[in-house]
Amino acid sequence: MAGNSFGELFRITTFGESHGKAIGVIVDGCPPNIQIDEEFIQSELDKRKPGQSKITTQRKESDTAQILSGTFEGKSTGTPIAILIPNEDQRSKDYSHIADKYRPSHADYTYQMKYGIRDYRGGGRSSARETAARVAAGAIAKLFLKQHGIEIFAHVSGVGEIESPNVDTADLKNLLEIRESNIVRCADPATANEMISFIEKIRKNGDTVGGRIFTIIRGVPAGLGEPVFDKLHAELGKAMLSINAVHGFEYGSGFEGSKMRGSEHNDIFTTENGKVVTKTNFSGGIQGGISNGMDITFKVAFKPVATIMRDQTTLNQQGEETTISGKGRHDPCVVPRAVIIVEAMAALVIADYLLKQKAYLV
Repeated sequence: MAGNSFGELFRITTFGESHGKAIGVIVDGCPPNIQIDEEFIQSELDKRKPGQSKITTQRKESDTAQILSGTFEGKSTGTPIAILIPNEDQRSKDYSHIADKYRPSHADYTYQMKYGIRDYRGGGRSSARETAARVAAGAIAKLFLKQHGIEIFAHVSGVGEIESPNVDTADLKNLLEIRESNIVRCADPATANEMISFIEKIRKNGDTVGGRIFTIIRGVPAGLGEPVFDKLHAELGKAMLSINAVHGFEYGSGFEGSKMRGSEHNDIFTTENGKVVTKTNFSGGIQGGISNGMDITFKVAFKPVATIMRDQTTLNQQGEETTISGKGRHDPCVVPRAVIIVEAMAALVIADYLLKQKAYLV
């Protein structure tokens, strides 16, 4: 069945469930002789893993990556790279109370309708736990992109009604240090403190809140993407919308651009140090579905986590109205841990399109 794989030339297939023995990923199409830095891969997983702060789920998982194949003497061999991430802290009994109940805004009902069976323990395959496999694959994609001078940076730009001011993106390394200095992963320290206090308040009230993540991709050469159905921004949108809880994607000026006039919005071409650039970047680095060499920028919106620590009315599998109580360990706001997932999916898209462009130019 389709739906478990992503990409064409740089292609991944993930497997596993939230409360199964393990989750994992097969990375197929990674070029040979890429330095596979296992410490880097683990550091990426550590940014996503649960239990890392007071504003995330308290499920304890080391998310230790085990590379089973596709590498030799620290480098990729060009054959499929298999990565296994064992599950260590499942508490399936926390979900016994929903065995025949549909949680509001979860995938319980839709999975039941599609498959006629569902794993109610943490949502099974629909759980955000699956994204750890994407982060591992995305780390390999980042190692590949690094050889081409491509950088990806994301941070939490909004939580609820709180919005971070636009940060100076001239020095991405400095922004990364600021982001990792606070548990909400916002690159503006003052806004980060405000966000943390707000999320704590939401958690104590047994509720959840949504948020937004801003991303910039730097160093992408002009020419990546396809002109019609496989536009670069369309594939980035597909990648982001495949992440659990994502409800919105915009690139460049996004929805704000719809309020502008063409005379304001047009990105005027000029040259800088002999390179073609644009004076503004409302296009978000993509024009006609193809990268133009400027920074690629986009935002991703996440809904509030669906499990809240309050009683709600719902239906059971017999169609009877019943009450459901929030139990288990869940994030009050998903965006602090989702930053690295967004970066991973962006890396997978760019890696795939970079290989496609190389094939064009052979």
